[in-house]
Amino acid sequence: MPDPNGFLRYDRRLPARRPVPVRISDWREVYPPAGEALIREQATRCMDCGIPFCHDGCPLGNRIPDWNDLVRTGGWDAAVESLHATNNFPEFTGRLCPAPCEAACVLGIGGGQPVTIKQVEVEIADAAVTRGGLEPRPAATPTGRSVAVVGSGPAGLAAAQQLARAGHAVTVYERDDAIGGLLRYGIPDFKLEKQHIDLRLAQLEAEGVRFRTGVNVGVDVTAEQLREAHDAVLLACGALQGRDTPETPGRQLRGVHQAMTHLVAANRVVAAAGEGRPALAVLSDGTPIDAAGKHVVIIGGGDTAADCLGVAHRQGAAGVHQLDLYPEPPHSRDAERDPWPTWPWILRNYPAHEEGGDRVFAAAVQEFVDDGTGQVRSVRIAEVTVEKRDGRRIVTALPGSERELPADLVLLAIGFEGTEEQPLLAQFGVTRNGRGAIDARPDWQTDADGVFVAGDMHRGASLIVWAIAEGRAVAAAIHTYLGGVGELPAPVDPARQPLAAR
Repeated sequence: MPDPNGFLRYDRRLPARRPVPVRISDWREVYPPAGEALIREQATRCMDCGIPFCHDGCPLGNRIPDWNDLVRTGGWDAAVESLHATNNFPEFTGRLCPAPCEAACVLGIGGGQPVTIKQVEVEIADAAVTRGGLEPRPAATPTGRSVAVVGSGPAGLAAAQQLARAGHAVTVYERDDAIGGLLRYGIPDFKLEKQHIDLRLAQLEAEGVRFRTGVNVGVDVTAEQLREAHDAVLLACGALQGRDTPETPGRQLRGVHQAMTHLVAANRVVAAAGEGRPALAVLSDGTPIDAAGKHVVIIGGGDTAADCLGVAHRQGAAGVHQLDLYPEPPHSRDAERDPWPTWPWILRNYPAHEEGGDRVFAAAVQEFVDDGTGQVRSVRIAEVTVEKRDGRRIVTALPGSERELPADLVLLAIGFEGTEEQPLLAQFGVTRNGRGAIDARPDWQTDADGVFVAGDMHRGASLIVWAIAEGRAVAAAIHTYLGGVGELPAPVDPARQPLAAR
């Protein structure tokens, strides 16, 4: 039973981040280990609240009060088991998830300070490695059925692990040269060092999952060949179609890029350095996309924009401006707009923001300005207002507010428009809906029988915790489809949405 007085004795505390001058000189994670004393103290703040709304905030249904109390009492091995009972990859969510569970914590009512759920989670996950490693759990008896998983992000990997542990033969197909999806080449190392991925992949391989990299399904292997070789197919290709702004004058100039191309190039440089190989941050055609010595403008206010900001600092940018279309959010929850326990619209300061750069709110680019040679030299911006009319966003520039910002490199981090249009879609007989995603029936199958979909490819660009939840749920559906014995856990259904006020 949790300590009902713990939150009265301890304030919310997080481990101190590594000093800015130190951390921007390398690519290691921003947060050092918290230490057992701090984590036990913070776990003690989890109260016996009766109805743990954190369960509803988390689509995985993580047993948060249970493993908090186990940490409080020193039951680390049991805490590891409790955490993994609902989450295949807590070392990923503990580092990358924005923690909707914390927004739903009862201690957050009335402006209180919620439990540091995310930090406790990552410490338990790391304890699993240090206290004995990630023990493989291979199936005792093979089922003789085979599943192809297309895409190796968190949804695909979660499904692969669940299915392999149920006895099915699973092969993961990845078009890139390494497994991990955006975890591998989209998320910078200062948020997720890649040894965490490698440790988990070793566990999956020991459980029987096969990985085939450099295979572009629909090109190198046809959908027909995949269906002939496997009894079921899961499409988990993500939502990588970046939103663009083609109508903005000057969009075609050199130096204006999608944010993800910059992040991927930077991640490849870090990966090469870790292997002792020299590499440059370049696009697939060899075009440099390094921020070193450049004035950088990042358009967008979300996680991807913050990732670009941190990368620009570490590459040695001369200066960075981050533009957000919307006004500066409040510093605390507006109970009328976002009542507890829903996810609030508040100002979110990422570690990258304390490393430097200027944030500009309520501003939009009016033109990318040419230096006369086809290279961007600045952006012309204006103050704007944003309102919704009939479900459409109306952006209005304020007269006389225009000004220019120097820009040698512009990164578009303005969201995603769904999964990419690619040959495998037509070959499998599935089409994108109006949101650019792939619809699923209640049993997670697409319009093509035996072909399932999950993760961002189904939901649209979303949180890693939703990807893992959908991966677990689709694995349960595939297991049933293949006639598997018993049931696998299914934390969500295809229609499930985040906790919201109605």
